[in-house]
Amino acid sequence: MPGKASSRYQIDYGRLLAGREHCSTQQKAEMLLKQLPDLWRAAYLKMTPRQTEIFFVRHGSFQYMFDHPMHAAPSVASSQPACESRLVVAFGWSKRQLGGRDDFRLKGWVGPTEKTFGLEWDKGHFIGHSIGGTVDQCELNVFVQRRDLNRGWSPSGKRYRRLERYCFRNPGTFCFSRPIYLDGSSMPAMLEFGILKTTGELVVELFDNS
Repeated sequence: MPGKASSRYQIDYGRLLAGREHCSTQQKAEMLLKQLPDLWRAAYLKMTPRQTEIFFVRHGSFQYMFDHPMHAAPSVASSQPACESRLVVAFGWSKRQLGGRDDFRLKGWVGPTEKTFGLEWDKGHFIGHSIGGTVDQCELNVFVQRRDLNRGWSPSGKRYRRLERYCFRNPGTFCFSRPIYLDGSSMPAMLEFGILKTTGELVVELFDNS
């Protein structure tokens, strides 16, 4: 079961701001930025079956940490499965976008979604276009996502959409999207989405994408 299997890759976010109730939301965001990248990297390395090389790319108001194993040294153990290039985490500040989407770039990404993956899947965004995510020149922001989650059809999809709407309604919200992988593919089994509310409350929810 993905929920149980992925528990060893999860992070205790609650302890990061423990005892910091007196701090401002901006101070909390700065604290998180100092701690989280190392924690995310360590958690990702636990779920990666081979040597890897991690890069940072800034696009708009977000940073994308991604693993591009093509550039990594070959594994000593040749029996280890290869990994696809994939996102480790996307994080930054929401920025309301009212212009048109750049979905035309998605047409050439892995081919027609339904034909390649099935009717229950969409090409989703780790960071939604409405809050500052993009596809143009940033395909690493795209992943294969459960359609009921992406479109807000299921109960968990509605929760997912509520977090995105909060970021849209409150530009400048610190937020992140972190995939959890259970194999070497670029399709996450689980997805974390976290936001630091204007009240200083850190909310992190876990979603099934299997």
